[in-house]
Amino acid sequence: FPQASMMFAQCSGKCASSVLLIALLCCILSSPAQASKSSEDIRCKCICPPYRNISGHIYNKNVSQKDCNCLHVVEPMPVPGNDVEAYCLLCECKYEERSTTTIKVIIIIYLSVVGALLLYMAFLVLVDPLIRKPDAYTQPLHNEEENEDARSLAAAPTPSGARANTVLERVEGAQQRWKRQVQEQRKTVFDRHKMLS
Repeated sequence: FPQASMMFAQCSGKCASSVLLIALLCCILSSPAQASKSSEDIRCKCICPPYRNISGHIYNKNVSQKDCNCLHVVEPMPVPGNDVEAYCLLCECKYEERSTTTIKVIIIIYLSVVGALLLYMAFLVLVDPLIRKPDAYTQPLHNEEENEDARSLAAAPTPSGARANTVLERVEGAQQRWKRQVQEQRKTVFDRHKMLS
């Protein structure tokens, strides 16, 4: 049964990684023509404020850095020829450049990390409890501790009145000391076991 669950974990891990790899390849190898149509890496953005009876407007155009000015970007020109220079002086043009390839790579890395974390979480939730065996050293100690608790509660007398409080306090104090001793002994036993193995 543990071998079957390990084989299932290996198979599901391989299948998930192959699906993730195929998805990444599809993203990377998507046609460059589509990428250039949807978003360009360079553009010139001109912000023109209101001028006389013309409302303000933002113009974007894919031009080189040397052509990033009002005359090349603002089309159609909203003012007549003699007002063009005054209108262009008001417009603020800014050249912007970005790398869509870098953006795609970062998104792919981010999605890969998130996918790997989700697969790891699914593994921990579904498969790990099936594979993990109970520790042979801790189980007898837990059983022994439960038996000792039951014995100490059964052996404790049930006095009445004011004396009951003091006896109960003594029993509780002894129980707490005993639990601390067991915890310290357990820690030293496991530390020695780990050092030896």
